[in-house]
Amino acid sequence: MDSLVNWFVNSPLGHHISRQLLVFIISLFPILELRGGLLASTLLKLPLWQGVLLSAAGNFVPIPFILLFIKRIFAWLRKTRLFKPLVDRLESSAMRRRQNIEKYGFWGLMLFVGIPLPVTGAWTGSLVAALLDMDFKTAIKAEICGIIMASVIMTIISYGIIGHIIR
Repeated sequence: MDSLVNWFVNSPLGHHISRQLLVFIISLFPILELRGGLLASTLLKLPLWQGVLLSAAGNFVPIPFILLFIKRIFAWLRKTRLFKPLVDRLESSAMRRRQNIEKYGFWGLMLFVGIPLPVTGAWTGSLVAALLDMDFKTAIKAEICGIIMASVIMTIISYGIIGHIIR
């Protein structure tokens, strides 16, 4: 993840847009999400409050779209020879992580999004919630709580631990 964040920060895009917009954009991407946004905001020396707000906002933006439309998008993509294997892999990967979300509902999804580990986060959590037909309002609330939880954990890591290392 560090190399992806560094690529964004040092890319031509990173030199032509504001630091704030760059953090927001990084937070939109799967895999990077809030973790990448906060790491970038630390590298770009943004104030803590800006880094947290921009990263959380960027991480939240895709969630409603994933919850509402991913099943239809997957159904459409599955009709093509080119994208069917990718959709099958994404769906299979998401469904392997469904046990705790399915078992604990709101709390399972919140913890899945909120504990910043590899292959967890808002994108995968939203995908699993959509594939399980979780109630939209419940999923949104769980995702928001998870993003808040991840924000606290990652702020301590990014601005605390990593922040002291790069000074």
